[in-house]
Amino acid sequence: MPQEIAKLKQFLLKARCVMVLTGAGISKDSGIPTFRGKDGWYKNHPPEELATPMAFNKNPVLVWEWYNYRRKIILSASPNEAHYKIAELEKYFPCFLLVTQNVDSLHRKAGSTKIVELHGNIFRTRCTNCSIEFYEDYRIFKDDELPPKCPHCGGILRPSVVWYGESLNRDDMEQAFSFANKADLILVVGTSGIVYPAAMLPYIVKSHGGIVVEINPDTTPISEIADLKIKDSAKSAFSKLNFDLKS
Repeated sequence: MPQEIAKLKQFLLKARCVMVLTGAGISKDSGIPTFRGKDGWYKNHPPEELATPMAFNKNPVLVWEWYNYRRKIILSASPNEAHYKIAELEKYFPCFLLVTQNVDSLHRKAGSTKIVELHGNIFRTRCTNCSIEFYEDYRIFKDDELPPKCPHCGGILRPSVVWYGESLNRDDMEQAFSFANKADLILVVGTSGIVYPAAMLPYIVKSHGGIVVEINPDTTPISEIADLKIKDSAKSAFSKLNFDLKS
């Protein structure tokens, strides 16, 4: 492991334009379930049956109960060493972009500002009628407030996240893919590498000669193209990385 961390530091010392892609694994170290598998079930419903427009149209109260539950868990969590080290990386590289598939806002809480939240943010809400968005909405709604209503038009509010079957925000996609085409190093942290289109980003960086570093205790499809594989959790790996990048 020390050799891999030393090699990562060498890659960072040579890099000029750095991209970071993160997934659920980085927040798992903060105590947030991945919401896949058994950890994702709520009242006998898997997330695939709750995080869809169809589910929301059918039973918005049940869907909001699940998001209330998730919000409570996330609000009780704190960023870990990996979140903070990635935020610190941003200070070293004028050309830097963090792309996350997570909706938990822990990167922002850790200080990251150059960030694209591909799948939205659980603490934003959007009106299904007038489309107005409410940022930094940390409310846990009471049962008699569900589903919450828009104060402007009375329409039903929904979490401003990307559900199964929905398209990603076009501007976010363009920013992420445009940056991948110029990044000379991408760190792929705690992601399964199977959720597209985010999983395409390391391949784009690799296609023009960029370096791909994967930090994940598991083997993923990205492992096959990685120039460096650090088989460790995000928190553990970043805690070993000394950020004196001037030497």
